[in-house]
Amino acid sequence: MKLGGRLQAAIEVLEEVEGRKRPVAEALKDWGRTHRFAGSGDRSAIGNIVYDALRKRASHAWRMGEDTPRALGLAALAFDWNHTADQLAGLIAEDSHAPEALTQSEVAAIEAKSLKDAPFWVKGDIPEWLEGTFMETFEDEALLEAKAFARRPPVDIRVNRLKADIGKVEKELSRFNPKRTKLSADCLRFAPKGGDYRQPNIQGDPAFRKGFYEIQDEGSQIVSSLIFPKKSDQVLDYCAGGGGKTLSMAAQMENKGQIYAFDIDASRLAPIVDRLTRAGVRNVQTRTPNEGALDDLIGRMDRVVVDAPCTGTGTWRRRPETKWKLTEEQLDKRIEEQQIALAQARQFVRPGGYLVYITCSVLAAENEEQIYHFIANNPDFELVSAGEVWQDMFGFDAPKPWSSDMMSVTLTPHSTETDGFFFSVMEYRPD
Repeated sequence: MKLGGRLQAAIEVLEEVEGRKRPVAEALKDWGRTHRFAGSGDRSAIGNIVYDALRKRASHAWRMGEDTPRALGLAALAFDWNHTADQLAGLIAEDSHAPEALTQSEVAAIEAKSLKDAPFWVKGDIPEWLEGTFMETFEDEALLEAKAFARRPPVDIRVNRLKADIGKVEKELSRFNPKRTKLSADCLRFAPKGGDYRQPNIQGDPAFRKGFYEIQDEGSQIVSSLIFPKKSDQVLDYCAGGGGKTLSMAAQMENKGQIYAFDIDASRLAPIVDRLTRAGVRNVQTRTPNEGALDDLIGRMDRVVVDAPCTGTGTWRRRPETKWKLTEEQLDKRIEEQQIALAQARQFVRPGGYLVYITCSVLAAENEEQIYHFIANNPDFELVSAGEVWQDMFGFDAPKPWSSDMMSVTLTPHSTETDGFFFSVMEYRPD
């Protein structure tokens, strides 16, 4: 396929995403299934156009003067792929599968380019109703932080210490040119590039099938290491989901101690079994949400990890469609779910043990406000300084996460070059 045909396909996928409110990954997969002639390079390029269009939806729409799939697709090629109006007109003219020719207003919009007079939320490509939250949270860095969420993300892997070391995996994947990162000692990164660049299929490599590594953003690796599970610990991963942090903790514990992986939604927990087997993990028990499933763990856990359900604002780079669907009502629902999860999880912490609260969000309402609300209602829990733990682990010269008081930390694409994550620890100190 030529670029004009790829643009038309991207517009069709955007129409499907918008019209039927479907996840991008699902819509792209269905498009590929019904267009067998498209090669892997075509599918990758189409996906890049779609994701680029949605990551900067606000600024693209503002520049083009309309928020249609066609306008967003053209804007992605013009402003992200750096095609001029003349170049776009040419690639459309030379391809019978391309969309209709550019209109005069589209040409004028592409040639104007400037965002000088746009409001903050448009320049930052965030929902308008979150403008004040970003400015209050990130202060002078607010626009830089917002813009960072609109960039293409890297692909990160966590080397599985149970089966390999970083040097071995680095050599195994050397043809893909992986790079070590600044924080996680187990992370290798495949940096994003512009245009139709196609990320390597590292899940198809034999080293992946052997369990030498897992796909995991460096931010998720970092918060897993901040949990600091000891080899002798009893750990409850209360919202384990697919098991990314469970696997990371198991490797840190060198298959010793015991981790209990639980999730209130059994379907979310389903993938963990195969992942545990591939990774060679032997110190994890899965617990499905049956009545009394965790009764024997009450008051016994050294660490209880609540990787809470959240709005997912920290993953906007990877799932940009969710950025524009997020509502205040959804935020309120997540806050309620987080409070319930914390209230339920606290009963499993032994005296002197730790309750760890994590989200993949950068919103204070889901993060700092939640832990202070919890402590106010549970005075036998005391907040431990996550900021000091960060300094101990990474030193003073490493990238620094956001922290208003050093008691909790928030990772972001701009500050730590990771997805967005919040991390805090509370120690149980009953009278």
